[in-house]
Amino acid sequence: MSLQPKHRALFLANAAVLVTHQIDAAYWHEWELFHIPGGNQVNLLLNLPIIALVLYAQSQVARGEGSAALMFYKLMPCLGALTVVIHGLFFALGHEAFVQPVSLGLLVGTAVLSCLQLTALRTRPLR
Repeated sequence: MSLQPKHRALFLANAAVLVTHQIDAAYWHEWELFHIPGGNQVNLLLNLPIIALVLYAQSQVARGEGSAALMFYKLMPCLGALTVVIHGLFFALGHEAFVQPVSLGLLVGTAVLSCLQLTALRTRPLR
């Protein structure tokens, strides 16, 4: 399957929202929620491979062809779903992080974009 421009646009939008969420995570001291020893320094080091993976995935999706493009395209909604589920659990446990409007908007945004990404794979363009 060759990825269409709409697929690339959805991927880029979701990637931008998720990377922005990672920036927001620094504000909320997300490493404390996960009980990561080493604080922000370790958190920054952990984000290097994650963001590198997202950037590499973007390069593959931008090419738009081959099994790698499709695999990396599907990776983003999986990361989005994982992010939403984890933060949903934090909310359910009573944590008060990520409650500002834009923080919540980023989580809702990645949920919506992740669903749209997967739905876009099921629809076929009219010929």
